[in-house]
Amino acid sequence: MIKIDAGDFFLVEPSEEYAEQIAEYKQACLDANSSMDGCGPLRRCETTTDYIAECQKYTSPDTLPEGLVIATQFLYIRKDDNCLVGMIQVRHYFNDYLSEFGGNIGYSIKPNERRKGYATSMLNAVLPYCKEIGLDKILISCIDGNIGSEKTILNNGGVYESTVYGQNEKYHLKRFWITL
Repeated sequence: MIKIDAGDFFLVEPSEEYAEQIAEYKQACLDANSSMDGCGPLRRCETTTDYIAECQKYTSPDTLPEGLVIATQFLYIRKDDNCLVGMIQVRHYFNDYLSEFGGNIGYSIKPNERRKGYATSMLNAVLPYCKEIGLDKILISCIDGNIGSEKTILNNGGVYESTVYGQNEKYHLKRFWITL
């Protein structure tokens, strides 16, 4: 179990300890019509137990679902109240889709915790882990017009590369690189 200290927060892999909060996070995102970026398979899992098991499958080539890449899923937990405020997923390498539309990292903040700077600090906290797994730069994208996400990326050293149009998604994505 990976746990990363991040000052007033920590990053930890999903576990039963946070099952109720994961379910609340999912419901809050559904209620807010939020995309759940960086939550891995959360949207399609029926239960948090299924979600935790699915996240574990992403960590080994032996159990990785076909067409996906090795990824580490983290919960971003505030220490003072042990509250789940965000989720971030680190993809260790690209498939064709990720190289064009996704990137190495996806993230989200629980709707009622947004606009507090948590995304910036969460992304910053996971960058040393990215370096630890052998990445020297990461690709990260956001929907064109998502100013909060763009600021998060720029605040962490993101350098704009290009904007692409996702035919399936029907929106433009801005692509940024962060050198580690």
